[in-house]
Amino acid sequence: MSENIPGGTGSSGSSGSSGSTGSHDAPDEDVIELATKIFDLARQGETVTLTAYLDAGVPANLTNDRGDTLVMLAAYHGHAATVTALLTRGAEADRANDRGQTPLAGAVFKGEEAVIRALLAGGADPAAGTPSAVDTARMFAKDDLLELFGAK
Repeated sequence: MSENIPGGTGSSGSSGSSGSTGSHDAPDEDVIELATKIFDLARQGETVTLTAYLDAGVPANLTNDRGDTLVMLAAYHGHAATVTALLTRGAEADRANDRGQTPLAGAVFKGEEAVIRALLAGGADPAAGTPSAVDTARMFAKDDLLELFGAK
């Protein structure tokens, strides 16, 4: 299960009541503040603090208003240990963002070898996404990664 935090742009999938005022249409400011903090922990590779929130009930597939998951943010910013911790807590390795990008393709783009290996160990599919990790490796002539993906 994933939770989408719209970042203050309104409710995503929340039904609300027909008699509610605007205050019930948007997520609570405290919820947005907490979500922002959690996304920042993933970006910064603060694995211990982030996993404490996950262990306390924050969804491992928490998604921001652009479809980026915690795994995507940790992967793109080069935090292999955080990626591994998220995957072992049920985060999806191949969840694409709203532009079709996967964490593995982002890690290939950024040249994050440790993250690439962590994602592959967690079940990431090099062919998933648009462009896929394989396509990205081809674009940047990363033959070693194509070989690793079995796509040479």
